[in-house]
Amino acid sequence: MIHRFDDAVTAAVLAHMNGDHDDDNLLIARAHLPGSDVIAATMVGFDGEGGEWRAQRAAGEEIEIRVSWPGGPITERPQVRREIVALYDQACRILQVQPRPHD
Repeated sequence: MIHRFDDAVTAAVLAHMNGDHDDDNLLIARAHLPGSDVIAATMVGFDGEGGEWRAQRAAGEEIEIRVSWPGGPITERPQVRREIVALYDQACRILQVQPRPHD
């Protein structure tokens, strides 16, 4: 059974990702859409199995992508941050971008 986070946790994480980490959303989307011409991305959801982003391509097409958490299924809020950071680091490796340090 896939773990579903409560509405408050979901809203807080999405607000943080879309308010403070637009560049990270873009990197994650670009890395997980091969040959990608993604120009913008917004995190739109997540659960215990992975995260979901809505990406906009240069030609205007919008596409939703789902990316599994690198560490496997999760059930706790602190694990969400850990897995998003892991996705960011993975995206940097794929795209050959120098990652910034994590707090």
